[in-house]
Amino acid sequence: MSRSAVRLRHLRTFVAVARQGSIGRAAEELAVTQPAVSKSIKELEKILAAPLLSRNRRGALLSPYGEIFLRHAEASLAALHRGMADVRDATEPSALPVRIGALPTVSARLLPAAIQRYLAHGPGAVPQIVTGPTAYLTTQLRDGSLDIVIGRMGEPETMTGLAFEHLYSEVIVFAVRAGHPLAGGTLRPETILPFEILLPPPGSVIRPTVDRLFLAANLPVPARMIETVSLAFSRAYILATDAIWVISQGVVLEDVHRGVLDCLAVDTAATQGPVGITMRAGEVPSPAATMLLEELRGVAAEIRRS
Repeated sequence: MSRSAVRLRHLRTFVAVARQGSIGRAAEELAVTQPAVSKSIKELEKILAAPLLSRNRRGALLSPYGEIFLRHAEASLAALHRGMADVRDATEPSALPVRIGALPTVSARLLPAAIQRYLAHGPGAVPQIVTGPTAYLTTQLRDGSLDIVIGRMGEPETMTGLAFEHLYSEVIVFAVRAGHPLAGGTLRPETILPFEILLPPPGSVIRPTVDRLFLAANLPVPARMIETVSLAFSRAYILATDAIWVISQGVVLEDVHRGVLDCLAVDTAATQGPVGITMRAGEVPSPAATMLLEELRGVAAEIRRS
């Protein structure tokens, strides 16, 4: 008989007999008849093709095979009970919130779709989303104020004690409003000088990459710079001016597809970097956080295919 024929009642019955040391006492614990207990044990022994009990006048004793199987049966029931408790905890209105740190990379592309799908499950744990520079979010993650941080991977020296799960990769772009004087052309050192440049500030994840990009492309240090991590300000500013916004592609991709923004022709292939989930190393996420993580992975898979 197939091992897949093992049922929950087989495990519960066997563990009860092993714990009570008696068919009769196990039947009382399970509120069933003794013949029902004996039947379940015989079915389980047939499935496993091994005797699990030896019976004598003192009761039912475990055979060597029964001793082996008991460890796994108890572990299986314990895992089932933990799973039921986790689902209950995730659906309780009083469940603790899922606290998410979101870097600009994901605030406009990955996270909104994942949150929408997460909420569709009707969880009790509401999402709390915090934005800010990398150092701030990493500090919040380390001290337990945040459960996860989503965005570009930090520099190696900042990742001690943290674990990063790579979801997909993206490049940095030079975004401008549709109809910008440089739209459709190639960005050269002399053409960038007249324009204001919006850059991520020092300490942000992508600033070192941006600095290296300017050096590799022989672009001058901008004469007029605005340093910000505010997506709302940056988008509004470049729509109203001729400023150039240096930012991760995912932040502006939807606006580019809609024809609201454009990306200048600059070779930024070398800026491609990993986007993913950062958590405290070795920590098991809460049931609600686990649910959100699965939605993030699902949306990321669609991004990789697009």
